[in-house]
Amino acid sequence: MLEAKQTESLGSVCILGAGKTGLVVARYLCTHFDRVSKLTLYTGNPKSSVSPDLALLTQQGLTIIESDHLTEDYDICIASPGIPPYSPLYSSACKHCREVIGEPEFAWRCRPQKWVAITGTNGKTTTTTLIEHMIRADHKQACAVGNIGRACLGEVDHHLADTWFVAELSSFQLAETKLLHPHAAILLNITPDHIEWHGSMQAYAAAKERIFANLTTDDLAIISRDDLYCKAIYSRLVERGLSPVCVDTSQDPKTLQAAYCSDSMLYVRLNGTTTPLIKASEAALKGMHNIQNMLAASALALFIGVSVDAIRQVLQTFTTLEHRLEYVATIHGVSFVNDSKATNTDSVEKALTAFPCGSTIVLLGGHDKQTDLSSLVHQVVRKCRGAICFGEAGQRIYHELVSVQNAQASDGEGACDKCKSAVASAPLSFVKCVPHLRDAFDCAVTHAKPHTTVLLSPACSSFDEFHNMEERGTYFKNLVHELRATSDDEKLS
Repeated sequence: MLEAKQTESLGSVCILGAGKTGLVVARYLCTHFDRVSKLTLYTGNPKSSVSPDLALLTQQGLTIIESDHLTEDYDICIASPGIPPYSPLYSSACKHCREVIGEPEFAWRCRPQKWVAITGTNGKTTTTTLIEHMIRADHKQACAVGNIGRACLGEVDHHLADTWFVAELSSFQLAETKLLHPHAAILLNITPDHIEWHGSMQAYAAAKERIFANLTTDDLAIISRDDLYCKAIYSRLVERGLSPVCVDTSQDPKTLQAAYCSDSMLYVRLNGTTTPLIKASEAALKGMHNIQNMLAASALALFIGVSVDAIRQVLQTFTTLEHRLEYVATIHGVSFVNDSKATNTDSVEKALTAFPCGSTIVLLGGHDKQTDLSSLVHQVVRKCRGAICFGEAGQRIYHELVSVQNAQASDGEGACDKCKSAVASAPLSFVKCVPHLRDAFDCAVTHAKPHTTVLLSPACSSFDEFHNMEERGTYFKNLVHELRATSDDEKLS
């Protein structure tokens, strides 16, 4: 294991990005200014506005340069995750800095003890939170950090050495890791996402795999084999001499170490010892995707010494997170559910399994990440009563859905086998396209009938209209609350 030193001199340091991550890194280094010889932050945009909090740090030694090109050389660069590697600012940093890393990597170097890490296209926030709750239920200290919304570096100085850092790591953050070495790491799944940032699906998968890069036989890798990318990564872990936990939601995979569901019972097998947990029906979280999350979290918790009783308690009581299939209200028999966290197609497909076929009006759209829509649109046609598309990606999603509907109208003539199958029993009765989320909500209210669910599950990120998915989800919930406050019997027909 490559050890990091918390007090070593960093030399000259530059920070890329003036957002939340840039501010956290700048604050930390201003507090530890004795470790740097020079501290500079590049905003990446000559016309960007600098927040008052960031501007205050110039009084503590920070220099702010409003440019997307570095003007001198540095020993180390800490890049914000929102800056893609092909951007002018990132490219300039690679030319002018001896090393470019991300904020979680730097936080680990500052405080390398007691880290576990979680990634995956979907399910990582739920799994991260489950693990944090399990550790705390066993009367131990834990802090969920990373992509979950709490910067790793912002917590380094505020927790005792015996606190577990439970780090949710995105592909952006993992792409900028080198020495990061958690004691246990989870990879839940890999499906297409963020291709526009990484440049290819292969690069995206490679970034996810980096979570295991520095694990040794003293550590634990936990991974599903539900997709081709994870299957290949599992094999490479075995080739390295590791004994990964195989997560399987349908059967015992018969591997040396496993977390699996068999006959509706959840089990974890570590070092040849199988521990029964609870029946799936006893879990507060519902859905096959959540069984995967619970199995992975339980395996990691057991490995780091959390008691079985604490794990069972959390599995039986932990409910859904905000913005993830979050029930908001029922108005005149119509239910409203906020799934703003569903920022990719696979997440939406999993969400649709939670509702009866033909009962859902789904709101789809947002920032277009140019992901393949074929699987999603066929699932929407099979399972939804209506679909309302909005935002930057709205037109593309709308046209894909309409093409499948047209195949239905023409009795499948000239359509591919997949389209014929989708439309054979399709409940989808209408598809609309509107400019914004507010318009989509109003359209859904117009078409909703009792026993229908209006589901915000966008399959896209939020940056065309909102700062983040949390803001989008909160906006949707506010629309629901406004409707409830003003609704009358004619609002929903």
